[in-house]
Amino acid sequence: MPLIETPFLTTVCGLEELAGHASREVSHVLSILDPDEPEPPAFGAYGEHARLEMRFHDIIEETAGHIVPTPDDVAKMLAFGRESEAEAGSLRHLLVHCHMGISRSTATMALLLGQSQPLLSADAIMQHILAMRERAWPNLRILEYGEAMLGRGDEFTRAAGAIYRIQLERRPEIREFFVNVGRGREIEAADRA
Repeated sequence: MPLIETPFLTTVCGLEELAGHASREVSHVLSILDPDEPEPPAFGAYGEHARLEMRFHDIIEETAGHIVPTPDDVAKMLAFGRESEAEAGSLRHLLVHCHMGISRSTATMALLLGQSQPLLSADAIMQHILAMRERAWPNLRILEYGEAMLGRGDEFTRAAGAIYRIQLERRPEIREFFVNVGRGREIEAADRA
């Protein structure tokens, strides 16, 4: 399946990859960090860019001692996307990152693309995300909040189930890991896909 066409460049990455994108004329950054993570020094080498920094853990259920993504967090991310696109011609390259570039960032990019291009199916968007990030495992909680805000029913969570299934077929040993870290609902979504 070919990648979808977007009106701006898109990049999803992890912290260790940030420095490699400094010369790619990134105009907008959505930065998702763990609450205790220091400011990434790589942004010092970036040119002028708009940036939204979010801080919460990569979890999908309330967990003692951790900060879970909230509806307010997702609303802020979607607002950043809308505002970035509204700035005539300024959104040229959107980079979304989290710690590994696998879960929080892939879910966020999927929602931003769904908001930007509402006629695209969530399946097409998720396949695009998987092509961008071979190990994508979009955070289900972020998707649930975002698809509700976008009025897309359960379209993104169903499409994510297919991505989880693909990842479990590639690496069946990760099933137990996700169950053990409190992400069993994602495994259930894979089993339904």
